[in-house]
Amino acid sequence: MNVLDMIQKNEGYQIPDEYYTLSTEEMEKRVREIKERLGEELFIPGHHYQKEEVVVFSDSTGDSLQLAQVAANNKKAKYIVFCGVHFMAETADILTEDDQIVILPDMRAGCSMADMADHHQTDRAWLALQELFGDTIVPLTYVNSTAAIKAFVGKNDGATVTSSNAKKVVSWAFTQKERILFLPDQHLGRNTAYELGVPLEHMAIWNPITDTLEYDGDIQDIKVILWKGHCSVHENFTVKNIENVRKNHPDMRIIVHPECSREVVAASDDNGSTKYIIDQIEAAPAGSKWAIGTEMNLVQRIIKNHPDKEIISLNPFMCPCLTMNRIDLPHLLWSLENIEKGNIQNIITVDKETASDAIKALDKMLELA
Repeated sequence: MNVLDMIQKNEGYQIPDEYYTLSTEEMEKRVREIKERLGEELFIPGHHYQKEEVVVFSDSTGDSLQLAQVAANNKKAKYIVFCGVHFMAETADILTEDDQIVILPDMRAGCSMADMADHHQTDRAWLALQELFGDTIVPLTYVNSTAAIKAFVGKNDGATVTSSNAKKVVSWAFTQKERILFLPDQHLGRNTAYELGVPLEHMAIWNPITDTLEYDGDIQDIKVILWKGHCSVHENFTVKNIENVRKNHPDMRIIVHPECSREVVAASDDNGSTKYIIDQIEAAPAGSKWAIGTEMNLVQRIIKNHPDKEIISLNPFMCPCLTMNRIDLPHLLWSLENIEKGNIQNIITVDKETASDAIKALDKMLELA
């Protein structure tokens, strides 16, 4: 079931307006009380990009896969209220036990990148690419993808990747076949392959809208086929942003996420996963200066947690991830109160067949990592 189907299924259960008339203090009080009453039956994972008003009530914060794994290891929790986006809750449902219930506080919390690849598009692409290249391709998908895409990759003997382990998984894929298909984020795929020594001229783009391969040259030279998708947040960091920091803050170190474009990554001082960025700032000496190219909620949290350092966003006009921001304190409270009323809404479920194939792709990655 896709996100639109889920929204339509739950359209009668949208958050009542009265929640927005409550004071912050009242909502915080109710959330604390429900957490205390439910105890170990309730587990709230919170992604790094969530609003502070939500993160403060999270039992664990981290990246999407990390949170799904923590949820899976928490066998005592009956209710997992995932404060993130839809594909993250799907992964949590795949990895947790059948009797554990995964809930997304707002069904509108999707991911534009994940939505740039659906199973209809990948089925068409795979047939076309097999005709062009035969059995020479291993499919890989970023964990920031739907369960259906993870299942497609697992069914075709591929693996998932994270921004932390992408190099390791891509290296493995090249020991299996001559080429890789990388979904759905072209930038992470391009940056990873380039850092492993694959020239840009050996990379092509698959356009799922036109069902065409975008490449100038002999297609037999292609080693990496990049799905034409991107993160709407990280693509908004530009080389111009870097030039402005170099001009106005010449002693600042620039660190960005590898979901940024190749040009931005190349012009920066360092790049790495969300965890890598957090770890680098934490390990940096007091007085060090940083410009960070990643989601604004996280950047603001890093700034708050490190008053001994001078930290700015690489793009001062960057907005937080809009879909991540769908999850707010009123939606969290509403979800928790529905649990107590026995009227649970926005349950995320992945069918058995899809989950089985998706686990193959996840397990391959975890085996390699």
